[in-house]
Amino acid sequence: MTVNIGLIGCGGMGRAHVKRITEDLSGAQVVAAADLNPQAAEEVAAQVGGKAYGSGAELISDPNVDAVLVATFGKVHAPDVIAAIEAGKYVLCEKPLATTAADCKNIMQAEQRAGKKLVTVGFMRRFDQGYNQLKKAVDQGEYGPVLMVHNRHRNPTVPANYTSRMLIDDTAIHEIDTMRWLTGEEIKAVRVDPVRQTSRAHAGLEEPIVLVMYTDSGIRLDDEVNVNLGWGYSIECEVVMESAAARLGDQEKMFIRDINGNRNAICTSHIDRFKGAFDTEVQAWINAVAQDRHTGSTAWDGYAATSVVDAALESQKEGGKEIAIQLIAKPAFYN
Repeated sequence: MTVNIGLIGCGGMGRAHVKRITEDLSGAQVVAAADLNPQAAEEVAAQVGGKAYGSGAELISDPNVDAVLVATFGKVHAPDVIAAIEAGKYVLCEKPLATTAADCKNIMQAEQRAGKKLVTVGFMRRFDQGYNQLKKAVDQGEYGPVLMVHNRHRNPTVPANYTSRMLIDDTAIHEIDTMRWLTGEEIKAVRVDPVRQTSRAHAGLEEPIVLVMYTDSGIRLDDEVNVNLGWGYSIECEVVMESAAARLGDQEKMFIRDINGNRNAICTSHIDRFKGAFDTEVQAWINAVAQDRHTGSTAWDGYAATSVVDAALESQKEGGKEIAIQLIAKPAFYN
């Protein structure tokens, strides 16, 4: 079966997905594209020989579309995700699932009414080789339980429209979900520590910051979010267990030793660092859709991550006050 995919959102991320589906992956084709910018939708549609639509609703109602890939801004995800659910179509929604916990709950309610899991959230780090090696070390239990985890999310630069809020809801949300997945526990509290500010940040952007979180069993998680380094895109993670510390070595593919020192290449963007994870994630979703089954993270994962984001944003406004995470009881549907 060839899965016919409709893309909603024809910006950079959407076009990157089109490129991987048409050039690198198998079992699917993009047959429709939708965007509020008609020209963008028409450009993508022309590229794949498909139809262009001015809204997600129109694309979802196209009977030729088997599954939907949502790559729009997070604040407008919910209506299209719910429409796809109501149409009985699998949907891969880029993170975040939605920008409020209330919208995420509406999505979960729609999915439960549909009676099957149709939503996968684009937390691609779950498909990254390095993170999976870390998770294997944790799950095997050879080194005892996890005591703490140190994360660093470092970007070379961010655009002028990147806001202080986005440090959390656009950037740190990756570590928030990854830590839930890695430890197998929900996060129960979070605070945002302000630190000395970098002179590289544009006016109005207060960074870097450090998120400090605690899980149900008391595992301490910290996440440095530092997005104007200038020298590279560096994602780091160290898991401290009772008798070992396991560190993600994603940058250490090759070292050159010469008169200038001992050095290795540094990634420059998330596309560079996580291409393999993106490819694996989308291929797994295509395969699952063809077999009429769910794969990857669930709408519950999207809701839980957004709930932590909500609390972290409150802490950010309150100058670093620790905020308890408010989660509803997990529906049996997602167990």
